[in-house]
Amino acid sequence: MLSTKLFEVGRFHRKQCPLCRSYFWTKRADQIYCGDQPCVPYGFIGNSPIRVAVDSIRDLRERFLSFFERRGHTRIKRYPVVARWRDDVFLVGASIYDFQPWVTSGAVPPPANPLTISQPSIRLTDVDKVGRSGRHLTGFEMMAHHAFNYPDKYVYWIGETTEYAYEFFTKELGIAEDEVTFKESVWEGGGNAGESFEVLVRGLEVATLVFMHYEVKDGKYVELPLKIVDTGYGLERIYWMAKGSPTVYDAVFGPFLSAARQRLGVPEPPADLLGKASVFFGQMDPEVLGLEKAYDEVAKRIGVSPQEFRDVMRPQEALYVLADHSRTVSWMVADGVVPSNTGAGYLARLLIRRALRGLWLAGIEAPLVELFDLHLKYLKEDYPEVWESRDVILELIDLEEKKYKEVLKAAPSLVKKALEKAGRRALSAEDLVELYDSFGVPPEVARDAARKLGADAEVPDDFYSRLAARHQARKAGGGEAAKVPIELAKVADLPRTRELFYEDPYRRSARSKVLRVIDGRYVVLDATVFYPEGGGQPADRGVLRHSGGEAKVVDVQRLGNVIIHVIEGPAPREGEEVYGEIDWDRRISLMRMHTGTHVLIQSIRRVLGKHIWQAGAQKDVPYSRLDVTHYKLPTEKEIAEIERLANQVVMSNLPVKALIMPRNEAEAKFGFIIYQGGVVPAREIRILRIGPEDSPYDVQACGGTHLSSTGEIGPIKIVRVERIADGVIRFIFTTGKYAVDYIQKMEADLSAVAKALGSGKEDVPAQLAKYLDKAADLERRYKKLAASYAELLAERLRVEGLPKADLAYLELDDEDLAKAVAAHATSKNPRLLLVVRRGDKLELYSGREIDVGPIAAELRKHGFKGGGSKTFAQGVYQGDVEAILKALRNLLG
Repeated sequence: MLSTKLFEVGRFHRKQCPLCRSYFWTKRADQIYCGDQPCVPYGFIGNSPIRVAVDSIRDLRERFLSFFERRGHTRIKRYPVVARWRDDVFLVGASIYDFQPWVTSGAVPPPANPLTISQPSIRLTDVDKVGRSGRHLTGFEMMAHHAFNYPDKYVYWIGETTEYAYEFFTKELGIAEDEVTFKESVWEGGGNAGESFEVLVRGLEVATLVFMHYEVKDGKYVELPLKIVDTGYGLERIYWMAKGSPTVYDAVFGPFLSAARQRLGVPEPPADLLGKASVFFGQMDPEVLGLEKAYDEVAKRIGVSPQEFRDVMRPQEALYVLADHSRTVSWMVADGVVPSNTGAGYLARLLIRRALRGLWLAGIEAPLVELFDLHLKYLKEDYPEVWESRDVILELIDLEEKKYKEVLKAAPSLVKKALEKAGRRALSAEDLVELYDSFGVPPEVARDAARKLGADAEVPDDFYSRLAARHQARKAGGGEAAKVPIELAKVADLPRTRELFYEDPYRRSARSKVLRVIDGRYVVLDATVFYPEGGGQPADRGVLRHSGGEAKVVDVQRLGNVIIHVIEGPAPREGEEVYGEIDWDRRISLMRMHTGTHVLIQSIRRVLGKHIWQAGAQKDVPYSRLDVTHYKLPTEKEIAEIERLANQVVMSNLPVKALIMPRNEAEAKFGFIIYQGGVVPAREIRILRIGPEDSPYDVQACGGTHLSSTGEIGPIKIVRVERIADGVIRFIFTTGKYAVDYIQKMEADLSAVAKALGSGKEDVPAQLAKYLDKAADLERRYKKLAASYAELLAERLRVEGLPKADLAYLELDDEDLAKAVAAHATSKNPRLLLVVRRGDKLELYSGREIDVGPIAAELRKHGFKGGGSKTFAQGVYQGDVEAILKALRNLLG
């Protein structure tokens, strides 16, 4: 049982709801039900319990944050919606996600304690209900206050948290004291759990107060060293209650919805009908009843026909979906998400296509990009970062809508193939999921296409929720497989290896003590200059010299706190001193590549846009690769500008400095852009800064070896740019001496071309253009002559008139010419069968009156290996052609 001093002093009553069996606290002795959906109906629509004037959603947010600032909380900036500091989820689903797992585990202190925040969050759990239920959103702001209690530092716990909530709702917002109910529950999410209170007012859950003190491991609750106050106050829900609007969408997106209705000619529905619909939807359980049946039931309760209700609601539902999804997608794109087929990009594309699907179902025709642009104008003040990304957002939406239209065109043939593959007259839910995941076909479109083919498909009510559930968590890879076949237990007792490559990246050699030799091949030293593979940088190579000779170091890997040297050759003895020397030419080249990678990605961001994020990288010699998120291939002009900018940074000889910083300090100072290279699991992180402290060119968390200035990189040359996946572009590049080698090779090749053309290198483009023009002219002449020759050959064919077809034979090496002859001859004679032999290849061409299929089947009895369509067959035949012709005469005679 959860209880607080507030309940004792305030004379609250603890009761049990007869419907849901939950326990709750209330000041009303006569209250029977818990006050939550579906046990009670909404009681605030058209009659708000909030007695304080709330001018806007911005005003409400400020009231909340200021309320907690006055009570000793530090206001912190909202985090991005993409959880780049986590390796288990793509998107932030609640404010506590900002602090998991580093702060909640005790590994890292919080940015302030206690703190308050209003965090944009995204959940797609109930995406199918958005637009219909009146209350569900995919994107929302979770206002929160958090306190982190350590064994040696108490901040506050259940009592103070409950009092803060009660005071905020009753004093700050003016809700009557007996209107607030606290329902006991247990909350679990993001790997943590704890008892909780759900704060309810007139049927609406407006806040959740979680007292987190468990970690969830293998389905069991394990006590945390911290006791964490994790609260969530729904900004949009509280504002909905303040407005008393029929739906949360009308409250939050009212101005945009009015403008959209006017733009599209969609009438505003009766407010009383919307209000009743929201109340009744709130009291139903669509998981049990089904969304479509819920529609029918609501219509029945309101007293209108289901069809009339649908006619009124479909356009409104489409606009509600558009309002919610366009804001959520805009948040995502502004934070660097590019719609694609994987990860967070998959979820963004799902929302875009669901918005398009809603407009399609409602019969609303308007470019989605125009509607997004309309909404962005209303989001500008609350989310300036979204407005700054307006151009990229609109370009992406335009591209996505074009792709969607292509999908709709291809849908009938794709559905036909799916039915053939399924071998039945109905598509299952799994078939529909495969059609969407593989080709992007919306389930309703697939169903309509199936019905036109005399089949059917049953679309699950929670179709998009199922898709989101499959894709919203990062796939657990189980960790990278160990690169050395050694159990951690064999080195667990050894001290941490001293990392000389960090102390001085330019150090080439060192004397070290051998701490352990395993299986005569794996060596652990007390200190090493050898860099272990990591962060996309290959391991160093070199030699270990010792009393027994010299061993090659062929690989270097981390294992726990020690560094393993993989050797070939005689192994040193444990306890002796060895002299380790790295392959310096290779190391300095890799340092140039690694520092060059940082310069290059920042140059790409500055040319292509802030949505660019690293999707992968591999530093190697002679070439390295850098994969980035982008929605189209860069133009030659953009690539040239990226290369120019990168080399300008090189020539500026900017300082490169590695810093060890507390995680929170690094995030606060530089932002989450530091995680370009991925998650860094540490309390303190190594930051690489390129440029001066007051205006750095690039800042990233990085564990690689780097140069001390950009001038040492040498030239940076982009060798190739290619699209390797949906939404991912790969840059192949090189630096330093390898860039010089590449440029010199290009120069040599250009000289060879110039010599062949009989011109100077500077005249190659003009001279080549002349030759290409000549070649094009010759090709035109050739095609004209070939067409005439084909016509002549067709007219001179020796044709045998047989009862079932006319037969002709031709030997010809040129395949294109053979096709031209056949096309001309069969157009003139629809009952002609033309046999063409090219070496051991045999081709059969026929006019429209002759079916080649059965003929090819008969010829297979005589050694022909091939097949084809009704008017063409081809294959291999190595026998006597007279035997084939004889078989044809018998068949056609």
